[in-house]
Amino acid sequence: MSLCSLISSLAVTATLLYPVVHAQKCEKTKVAILGGGTTGITAAQALTNASIHDFIIVEYNADIGGRVAHTDFGKDIDGNPYTVELGANWVQGLGSAGGPENPIWTLAKKYNLTNTYSDYSSILTYNKDGYSNYSDLIDDYENGPYSEIEYGAGIILTENLLDQSFRAASSLAGWKPQTPEEQAVEWWEIDWEYSYPPEECSETYTVVNYNTTFYQFSEANNLVIDQRGFNAFIKGMASTFLHKNDSRLRLNTIVTNISYTDDSVSVFNHDGSCIEADYAISTFSLGVLQHDVITFDPPLPKWKKQGIANFAMGTYTKIFLQFNPEDVFWDKNTQFFLYADPTRRGYYTVWQSLDTEGFLPGSGIIFATVLNTESYRIEKMSDDETKKEALAVLKTMFPEVEKIPDPIAFMYPRWTETPWSYGSYSNWPVGVTLEMHQNLRANVSNLYFAGEATHPEYYGFLQGAYFEGKAAAEAIASCVKNNGCVGGPNYPVLHGTTEEKDLTSANGWTGRSLFSILA
Repeated sequence: MSLCSLISSLAVTATLLYPVVHAQKCEKTKVAILGGGTTGITAAQALTNASIHDFIIVEYNADIGGRVAHTDFGKDIDGNPYTVELGANWVQGLGSAGGPENPIWTLAKKYNLTNTYSDYSSILTYNKDGYSNYSDLIDDYENGPYSEIEYGAGIILTENLLDQSFRAASSLAGWKPQTPEEQAVEWWEIDWEYSYPPEECSETYTVVNYNTTFYQFSEANNLVIDQRGFNAFIKGMASTFLHKNDSRLRLNTIVTNISYTDDSVSVFNHDGSCIEADYAISTFSLGVLQHDVITFDPPLPKWKKQGIANFAMGTYTKIFLQFNPEDVFWDKNTQFFLYADPTRRGYYTVWQSLDTEGFLPGSGIIFATVLNTESYRIEKMSDDETKKEALAVLKTMFPEVEKIPDPIAFMYPRWTETPWSYGSYSNWPVGVTLEMHQNLRANVSNLYFAGEATHPEYYGFLQGAYFEGKAAAEAIASCVKNNGCVGGPNYPVLHGTTEEKDLTSANGWTGRSLFSILA
């Protein structure tokens, strides 16, 4: 059983064994931070920096980190397990000389995270006949259709026109993939990044999301292979304000009910405990909010529910296989392997080697990635069934290998069944307006919402989680110091169509108009 499946099983058991009994008297604090992932820990640090130390962090799991989660996998020659990342794995967009730096990259350097540059040109391509060199299609797509799609997105944003799907934009740009090879290249370019196919992605916000990270910071992606786990940077941040056994950190605590007014927020937990705070920051994943596993009293307003329902939570599933080092059959000088299945788009399309110089050489580890509907499908299958499929694909890719050996270790998480996430990260669907997203982001009375999903530019990225935690905490700190929030909610609730305007740091954004990003 994978780590995520085990956590899910234990959580359900705990809920059944310990029914919710609301405490008669709640423990009081200034700010309740619901979730100890990147957003929650960043928020707590921002409060501390504002000299607000009266807060409580409520975390579902036995450790902080949230979806920056890792587990032990396989063994090295000395019998010690390797650490592999189940969730977030890359620092995406580092920073360029003289330009801004991704805060996650700043933290990765500060806490000495071991990481290696992902070279996307280090790729071999395969189809039903084994190796087949169609990598030139990647360059053709990036230099042709994608450039035209970017230009079109800029016009839509600057002229405030109606959005369209990435599929429609691609078709208008002349990209109409028909062959399995073309579809594999498209999957590599779009699905693998956004966890959804082009039909379900917004053209404009997909381009915004890409450009604000990779054009603003840098094109580089570095894969973290630190054996402490990627969340070492989160624990590093926490160590600056939490001391050992700090009573402000409540682990293994499952929130079940939240009551809120214009003056306070009460948080009720599965163990019967209760926290009454002047303000609260919900950092629950979009998937958790969409699954209605937490009861809000009063119910969230319709505009907030619409914001939650209209955004999308994707699933990104990494399937890990370890082979005996002497049995490795792939090119260990290559990082990526792209497979074009003849009948099924997205069927074990991308493979990555960790048994490569700079990563985990000698480990014998390779992993495949599946997304979306394929993730849901394999999550309903047994490990043995999924392993059989994966090995059959490897046999197709490497027909020259007489017999693909059985892996000595095999594992994958089941993110859509994990009750504290219900998915991996968010995506902006076609048809979702800036107003809808702002409603997802807006606070309701003294209950604030923050996470990677609530950032209008960096949704789906760790830097989005970081910036949103910081922004929400700083807004609350301002309210605390001013004995109330002058001017109402931190983020304006928007309805209908809004004129182009500068939505900047005054309401928590990153200081640039969304409509000027592509200018």
